[in-house]
Amino acid sequence: MDQLINTLLGILISVSILVLISIGLAVIFGMMKIINFAHGTFLMLGAFFTVTAVRAGLDFWPAAVLATLAMGAVGLVIERLLIRHLYGRLEATMLATFGLALILEQAAVLIWGASSTGISAPLSNFRIGRFSFSEYEVSLIAIAALLLVLTYLLFTRTRFGIMARATTQNPEMASALGINARGINMGTFACGAALAGAGGAALAPIVAVSPSMGSAYIANAFMTVVVGGPAIVTGTSISAALLGSVQHVVSDRTSIVLGALALLVLAITILRFMPEGISGRLRRTL
Repeated sequence: MDQLINTLLGILISVSILVLISIGLAVIFGMMKIINFAHGTFLMLGAFFTVTAVRAGLDFWPAAVLATLAMGAVGLVIERLLIRHLYGRLEATMLATFGLALILEQAAVLIWGASSTGISAPLSNFRIGRFSFSEYEVSLIAIAALLLVLTYLLFTRTRFGIMARATTQNPEMASALGINARGINMGTFACGAALAGAGGAALAPIVAVSPSMGSAYIANAFMTVVVGGPAIVTGTSISAALLGSVQHVVSDRTSIVLGALALLVLAITILRFMPEGISGRLRRTL
């Protein structure tokens, strides 16, 4: 029984990590059709903001909230200075965000140094049979679920979310109805950046935080979002569940390398039969 619980918790934690690293990218890509190659550096900055706040004397949880808000502010500035000039120009956006990623990574080296750092997990451990579990890693399941619920409520139950969806689906009609498309786009990008910051903050206690840490997650984030399809919450949830489960089971039975390979093979297979992603078949917009 304890072996089964260990496996199930491991799968849920792996799925949660995929959700945490992907949900911000899903908002920016799914809502705005922007391929954000700087997403990995957004995760990195969220982690560094959290580490900095904790070392300044804050407890981890308020530090994580502060890092999330700080990344939202960073996203707002980036959208105003760079992204807003590139809407509708896919190749230019890809090149611009790739260059932005290089700039932000080098800025992190200058500010925090090139070596890895980190913080201790805020909770303790518990045992089930012969297995020991980190309470914080288990709490990632609840954190990922909370971010999915908040994202869903934001874009379905608030005035901003409804206007954001209208602007995405028919910008000309939205503008004709008096919606400030520029302001909505700015807010949507800031929300995506804030969610990425929240993901980085959640990872800070369990990974080595360094300027290059984003490169370890961006490939899995893109695979999760692309396989999930156009529906931000539904697609990301189902995709993370499938990919995370396979990755954990294969990694647990063989090696981490084969687990990553299994995730890639599964993603390619799904896209071969579902080119629009999983939620493309569901016809869901969120």
